[in-house]
Formats: sequence, C-alpha cells, structure tokens
Amino acid sequence: MMVSTGKLVFILLIVLFEGSLVTSKKGHSSEQPSEKGGGYSSKETSEKADDSSKKSSGKVPYDYSANIECIKEPEKPLYGGGIISAADSGGKKCPVKGSVLKVELKKDHHYALSVWLKFSKGTGDITAIIVTPDGKFNTAGAIVAQSGCWTLLKGGATSFAEGKGDLFFQSNSTAEIMAESIALQGFSFEEWNAHRDEVVAKERKKKVKITVECGGKPLPDAELSVEWVAKGFPLGNAMTKEILDMPKYEEWFTKRFKWATMENEMKWYSTEYNEGQEGFEVADKMLELAEKHNIKVRGHNVFWDDQSHQMPWVSKLSTDKFKAAVAKHLKSVVSRYAGKVIHWDVVNENLHFSFFEDKLGKDASGEIFKEVAKLDSKPILFMNEFNTIEQPCDLAPLPTKYLAKLKQIQSYPGNEDLKYGIGLESHFEKPNIPYMRGSLDTLAAAKVPIWLTEVDVTKGPKQVEFLEEVMREGFGHPGVKGIVLWAAWHAKGCYVMCLTDNNFKNLPQGDVVDKLLDEWRKVPEKPKTDSKGVFEAELFHGEYQVTVKHASLKEPIVQTVDLDSKSEAAIKA
Repeated sequence: MMVSTGKLVFILLIVLFEGSLVTSKKGHSSEQPSEKGGGYSSKETSEKADDSSKKSSGKVPYDYSANIECIKEPEKPLYGGGIISAADSGGKKCPVKGSVLKVELKKDHHYALSVWLKFSKGTGDITAIIVTPDGKFNTAGAIVAQSGCWTLLKGGATSFAEGKGDLFFQSNSTAEIMAESIALQGFSFEEWNAHRDEVVAKERKKKVKITVECGGKPLPDAELSVEWVAKGFPLGNAMTKEILDMPKYEEWFTKRFKWATMENEMKWYSTEYNEGQEGFEVADKMLELAEKHNIKVRGHNVFWDDQSHQMPWVSKLSTDKFKAAVAKHLKSVVSRYAGKVIHWDVVNENLHFSFFEDKLGKDASGEIFKEVAKLDSKPILFMNEFNTIEQPCDLAPLPTKYLAKLKQIQSYPGNEDLKYGIGLESHFEKPNIPYMRGSLDTLAAAKVPIWLTEVDVTKGPKQVEFLEEVMREGFGHPGVKGIVLWAAWHAKGCYVMCLTDNNFKNLPQGDVVDKLLDEWRKVPEKPKTDSKGVFEAELFHGEYQVTVKHASLKEPIVQTVDLDSKSEAAIKA
C-alpha cells in the first residue's frame, strides 16, 4: 500500500556544507561504528567480525544499534559517514530540503543509510530517496521529525549498477529539513550475507555437550543420531479449517511446523457473524489438532481496526451497545483460549485504521490491551501491522510511528508491566532489504520481541528468490524472535502465496521453505562420542531426539534432550 499525505516538495539543488561540495568518498571508512543507542551494538558485532574478516565478513561490521529518542544534539555518523565525507557530514546543521548529495555507488551492493533529521519548525514526515546509477528512485526510509530535537532515520537501498547516484530528502512540510551525521555505508552482497551468518552463529546456535554413560561409565565411540524435534527459533505457518478434514494437509503441515496461526477462524467475524450467535467450534477443533501435534498457536486476533472487516450489525450499534459488544467479545475469546495461546494480536492494524478509536476514543487500544492482560496474563501482547518493514513509501506505519503507538499503549494507566511484542505482517512485493534491516534496527531498540507474523511475497518471476531473502534477513536479525508464514492452503487458492499444490506436493515456494528448515535444523553427519563418552558440537537451539547405538548395548537408547535453554545433556543407559 502506498499512502500519500500531501504534495511532496522536490527541487534539486546542489548543497554546500561549510563552503564545500558534498561528495562521496572513494572507499569505505575504516572508523568503527558508533556504539551508542539501543539494539545489537557495533561492539558485539565487531568482536566476531574481527575474527572472521579475513574469511568473508568484509571490512566493516554492520552496526545494528539505533537510538529511538529525540535528542538535543545528534550523535556522530555511523561508519564515520561511510562513502559520504565524514568531514562534511559532521559539519554544521545545514538545511537540505530540495538538495542532492552526489555519491559513487558500486554494483551489487546494499547501502545502509543513517542520518539525524529535524525541522526548522513544526512536525512532519521526512523521506529519504536514493537514486541509483540505473536511474531508479528508491525510497530509502522515512521518519516523523520535529523541530525541537533530532531523530535518527535508518534505512537504505540496493544498487545493481556501478556509477553516480543521488541522495536527497523530501517532505510534505514547508519547513526546512535539517540533516546531520549523514552516513551511507556500502556492503557487497557477500558482506551483507556474512553479517547474517555472524548473527545466526551468535543468536541461533550454541556449543553443546552431550555425555553418554552406560552403567555409570562413559560410553566411548558410540554412534549417535541427532534429530531436531521442537523448540528453537520459531518458524511457523498459517493454517485453515480445511486441515480438520484433510489428513494429507494435516500430515504436510505438522511434519514441518511447530508454530501456527489460524488464518481467520479466531476473528470476530468468524465467531459471531450474527449478533448473539457465538460459535467457536471450528477454532476449538483447530486448537485441539495443534495441541495433539505439540504446535504452539498465536491468538489472531482479538480485534481488527479495519472498518471493512466489521460485521454490519457491529457498525450500526449505538455507542453504549457497541461498548457492551466489544466487552462481551473480548471476554468470550480471551477467556476461552486463556493459557492455550502463546501470543495475542490484540488490535490488528491500528496504524492504518481506527475503527475502535473512532468509536471508543483515542485510548481504545490501550484499554483493550489492559483488559486482555487481565484475562490472560501469560501470552505476549502484540500490535500487528503491515508495511512497517515492507513499504517505506507508506507513511502510516513507519517504524517511528509504530513505536509512538506502542509507547501510547504502554503508558496507558495499568499497562506499564504488560508483556509486549512487535508484530510485523511482512507482506512483501519487492523487498528493499537494507530498508528492512534498518527498520528492524529501529524497532529492536524498543527492547521487546519482534515477530514477522504473516510473511508472504506476491506472485512474480522472483517470488521464490524474494521469499528466501526475506526469511534469511529475518532469521539473521538479532531483534527477530520468530517468523510465521502467511501461506495457509485453500482448495480455491491461497491468499497470496501457496507452498503446495492441491495434492500437497511442494511448489517452488514450499521447496525453499523446506530448504531453510533443513538448514536451520542441521546437525553434524555421523556424530560419535569421543574416548570420554562425550559429543560436542555447534547446534541450533532446540529440543533434539538422540539415538545411541553401541556394540555393548542390546538395543539403541532413545532420549529427548533440551538444548534450547541448556547447553549440556546426559544420556544414561
């Protein structure tokens, strides 16, 4: 979705900083990134990068940090400014609206943009545009800025061509845009992927130790079979009610996924389409099926703020009757599934839409969060929104606006200690990977878990390639704690993206998901215990079934070990 909030002022001029033309450097800065701000600090990434830079990680570690406060003075530029002259970008606070910075861009490089911005007066949106050498205008990011303090924008764009490019800022405000500490750091695709690998090694894997004993003594040279069975990084999928009557669907789904979201079956229009006629039978049966297969379920959703998804009878209610209907539904659905779901999407899409706010007041979301927590205190409570990381052109759900709404909900009386989560639907068309990472950096600074809750990619010649990139970027970001695909199967066609055909044979999209599942649950081939009866390895977090075979054993030992929260396990015969 693309949202316009007014006519964008666009006048290209050359800007002088302290009397010098702003130009790009002919290489990367060797300065280390700033360690200020929240998130995954540059110090953490650089420690690992220093060890592996000779292999593949590149010259400059990626800086995942972000300061989400509006501050009196801007921080120093990340990467020493990157390809933008550090001396110029660190100079006076100069107006840049309608001006262009000339940069030299490399082919097949992701460019991370960071800049501190403010207005000379008032408040409004500021958008950063990078024009790549092929002439394409790429929206690199956008923020809400104000006049009294500086706000950080993190984003970026990809250049598929070599040559001259432009960076400029635009706004619907008539005020001057002030920019400081501008940085544009380029990373080859290989370097960018190496950053992901470093995060995966640090956040998704651990060194584990399995000791095997027989009769109280170590069992050396025992053959092991190690298979992932549960826990670890959550990777799930949406499911539909068709799964209840189709064994092939059930088998295909449960073989792959241990986390799930019901596509529509928990929503208000599914459980009370006609006033007073509640029906939870389908959702109940789907939850029973999930529990049978040890699948954890996200509660989706308590309310949806989109007017177009309300039942006719709800929209016609008077204010008092509307309040009563909202309270009744909230109690019905949350009480029924309390203790049975791991998350609640409490108010869906409340940045794009405002149905409940329009009816109940600006604090409707905060009040609903509070009431949900009273009935079910264990699950993480989510906002759930689209285009926050997918479309920087959509100004409604910008990361800064998302965090502002979350802060409003958190500050509602009684909500200070609730468990919050950031839900990002992640419906992509053509992903801007540097923007996605920069936005995740900003959101991660809020210090609450991030989930990509409805991941899909629209049909096209690069659908499979884009899907893999999005999933790898999510898995490779330290702030992301789970991914759920939005690829629920329907006989008449999926919402946007199917993983299988109607015979539950994988489509190419399903093949790439299976490839990633196998990769992210991979174990060493032919593992054995050493002379002390110990097996040590780097494994992905998770719960594993270990089978032990040895000539001294009459039959194999089979035991499930928790290597998700623990690093050591003992198997005894």
